[in-house]
Amino acid sequence: MASEFKVQLLETFAALITAAFGLVAALAWNDTIKAAIKLAFPNDGDLWGMLVYAVIVTVLAVVMTMLISKSLSKAKEALHIEQNKE
Repeated sequence: MASEFKVQLLETFAALITAAFGLVAALAWNDTIKAAIKLAFPNDGDLWGMLVYAVIVTVLAVVMTMLISKSLSKAKEALHIEQNKE
């Protein structure tokens, strides 16, 4: 029982730390994309620049979500095949 708690605790900490690093990376990319858009559209508050930024972020989010989902499916399939061999 205590070992199960320790494993669950470690898994939770790992998930939280991973999420924190993901947030930091997302904020860094956010600033980078904003700076690139500002170079392309120099007027502050330019609607076109904001629109391009929103489209870029949305496309990146969709593509990355699809890649992660596909990778997860492959990993689950590989684990399932591996478990059936045992």
